Amino acid sequence: MRPDDLPETTLRGDELTRLDVEGARALVLCLHGGKQSSQQPVDSRSASWRRMAALQRSITPEAHGAGVGTWLLRYQVRGWNGGAPLSDARRALDHVRRELGDLPVVLLGHSMGARTAAYVADDPSVVGVVGLAPWWQPDDPVFALRGKAVRAAHGSTDKITSARMTRAYLQRADAVASSTDFTDMGRVGHYMFRRVPAWNAYAASTCLSLLD
Repeated sequence: MRPDDLPETTLRGDELTRLDVEGARALVLCLHGGKQSSQQPVDSRSASWRRMAALQRSITPEAHGAGVGTWLLRYQVRGWNGGAPLSDARRALDHVRRELGDLPVVLLGHSMGARTAAYVADDPSVVGVVGLAPWWQPDDPVFALRGKAVRAAHGSTDKITSARMTRAYLQRADAVASSTDFTDMGRVGHYMFRRVPAWNAYAASTCLSLLD
């Protein structure tokens, strides 16, 4: 089945794009990027949401082959705004339990999505976080990552977020996480426009490895 042929159901409210598999044993919850400050609603024209939707479609056939579903959350607004996406992500995780039960979940986030994931990883369903070009700041706490596996990939020429800061965050997280790992994606920037197959392959293989 080609990614574009996969059934899709978008739920209003939490705005979940669900690519489910029958008898799922686990789930990847995808979290898209955003801006530091913006009250603009996220819609289907949002570049950050569209990038993550494309990545979701790409990794889903491999995930389905392993019995893993993929969901993509669409935040209410585009900005971080001091943590606005966190309530959206927590509601989405609650929705996973209502719909699918106590399945293990990996949070797959790009940029602000990785930042969101690091804050809500203390949810009991979450077993790990995979960050793509994460937007992790020096004052972001790591306590929510206690006992979780944390993986991150970053390009060395990213001018929007910092591979150096990602490494520093992982060093702090290593004190509480079950494991951490950093992957250098080479001379690529923030938006995953270059080496797209490599980003997709990293996302799929890493998420599935955490669920194994």
